[in-house]
Amino acid sequence: MKGRVLVVEDDRDIIELLRIHLADLGYEIEAVEDGKKGLAAALKGEYSLIILDIMLPSMDGTEICRRLRGRDIAAPVLMLTAKSEEFDKVLGLEMGADDYITKPFSIREFIARVKALMRRVERSGAEDATAENPVYTYGDLTIDLDKRRVTSAGARIDLSPKEFELLSLMAANPGKSYDRSKLLSLIWGYDFDGYEHTVNSHINRLRTKIEPDPAKPIYILTNWGVGYRFNEDL
Repeated sequence: MKGRVLVVEDDRDIIELLRIHLADLGYEIEAVEDGKKGLAAALKGEYSLIILDIMLPSMDGTEICRRLRGRDIAAPVLMLTAKSEEFDKVLGLEMGADDYITKPFSIREFIARVKALMRRVERSGAEDATAENPVYTYGDLTIDLDKRRVTSAGARIDLSPKEFELLSLMAANPGKSYDRSKLLSLIWGYDFDGYEHTVNSHINRLRTKIEPDPAKPIYILTNWGVGYRFNEDL
């Protein structure tokens, strides 16, 4: 088995459909039909992927995602939604979701999204990372690309896949400025064109985790009118 997938979805037909195809990909599936119970399961278990419907009994998927990221649960999150409004998609991404798919969806599209998510988890997010130099150290901050491990003064920091990709990309290229559109393209892909504010939300969350004082960042700096860069003077 490749790992466990948590599916939080109240439509049993969809659950069974996802169960069949995720099993074909080599995953063990746990399904929960209630939002609060899904949150409890996600907080207790270790999952390779969490799939969240947005409209759920007792707690919606965006709130579950927000609480998971608030508790530093780093598993990638794929959101399912029957809604097509831009607001719902942006909100899900800003809460920390890694991707979304709108119902009704084809199984081929679903499988492609899952595979793409898992590939992004497995590979380094850095542009110029090499096998000869897989670890970056800046002051108290250490980024191990191979292990996808980030520590500050020896204490481990749990990052979501997107947070890790943002950090490793910029840390591999200190001093290089990235505007929000470029980061969106590199980290999220072309499908998310127009969602630049999602980058701001992830940068703010990343600063909260790695900066000694998020209000006065020393690692990820803002280039006003341009974008963001990793501090080249550390």
